[in-house]
Amino acid sequence: MTSSTSEQNKAVSIRPPVPVTVWMLGLVSLLMDVSSEMINALLPLYLAGGLGASALAIGFIEGFSVAVATVSKFLSGVLADISKRAKPLAVLGYSLGALSRLVFPWAMSLDQIVLAKAMDRVGKGIRGTPRDTLVAAVSPPEIRGASFGLRKSLDALGGFLGPLLAVGAMIVFAGDIQSVFWIAILPAALCMIVLVFLVKEPTQNHPMKRSDFRLVDALRLNRSVWCAIGVASVIMLARFSEAFVLLKALEAGFMPSWVPVSLVIMHAAYSLTAFPVGRLSDRIGASGLLVWSLGFLIAAHLSLALATTASVYVLGTIFWGLHMGFSQGLLGAMIAAETPDHLKGSAFGTFNLVTGLVVLLGNTLAGWLWHSMVSATPFLVGAGISAVAMMLITIRKLRRTRT
Repeated sequence: MTSSTSEQNKAVSIRPPVPVTVWMLGLVSLLMDVSSEMINALLPLYLAGGLGASALAIGFIEGFSVAVATVSKFLSGVLADISKRAKPLAVLGYSLGALSRLVFPWAMSLDQIVLAKAMDRVGKGIRGTPRDTLVAAVSPPEIRGASFGLRKSLDALGGFLGPLLAVGAMIVFAGDIQSVFWIAILPAALCMIVLVFLVKEPTQNHPMKRSDFRLVDALRLNRSVWCAIGVASVIMLARFSEAFVLLKALEAGFMPSWVPVSLVIMHAAYSLTAFPVGRLSDRIGASGLLVWSLGFLIAAHLSLALATTASVYVLGTIFWGLHMGFSQGLLGAMIAAETPDHLKGSAFGTFNLVTGLVVLLGNTLAGWLWHSMVSATPFLVGAGISAVAMMLITIRKLRRTRT
């Protein structure tokens, strides 16, 4: 091998660093997720204990909030393609999420909680698509998996810190959940400062640059994108809201003040795996890693279905976190890789729309199964759906290998 060839191979093997914009967007996600998880870690307990809501009602509220978000997710993607700008939409979405934090501490009825959740989810729906298009815009193809994985890791780190802060605040405030909701406003405010002043929208090689946008193009995504959306939909049907995981903690013997610890454990596993898994996917592809993620989800569902002690329950939350780490960043990277640059906003919007509708169905089904049967039933059904998803991914991988 000549020296010039060796130098060329070395140059190819050196990957560029993750862009600063991705780090800043990750910090934005981290701060907002700290705020969200401080609320979400305690909200099921507040609904069930403070407001007397049933598991069916909790499932409906979780599903309804997702349903509201699905329309905004799709529209934000289309608007991103039309406007050719992503940051203003991201600012709008995060602003709605931050404003919703002011409603939760005052909420004294289910309809007020629904209002706050709707505001939060509309904001989440609006910001998700432009944020992902920004990540795709600044990330070279050879580090796309790493960029999406890093953003997810920082988001998951927020999911780790938020419940931990919620536990500390519950101890300080002697179990006063509404006081914890007030504290959750602070990280949301910091999130807005970072987004507005430190996140820069790229002006060159932007994935949404196009002069002849047609709305019908958003509905004509290629087959590979639709296959990725289909796989993600089955996965999302199997993985319903974490609210049911939190309710299961009470049956496993956790005191209410310590229930958020389960999310701390879950997001620790999520945060530690998402970035390295994203980097690994850049080298070996996503399909095999998604199969592993579903193996972890099956293990999580079975552990939680059988959990009558804290140790079995904690094991289930670890498996759940590993599943998140092995799947969340990969799905976004798959969409980015299969979509033409000028339709990335629409692709992410359609992806979020379809999977959001599936989450609505999954949450409502889980709430009905919990309410009408026993708490283990939704987890057992989830394990079965996970097995179906694993089979579909394996078949898709084999077909692509043959072609």
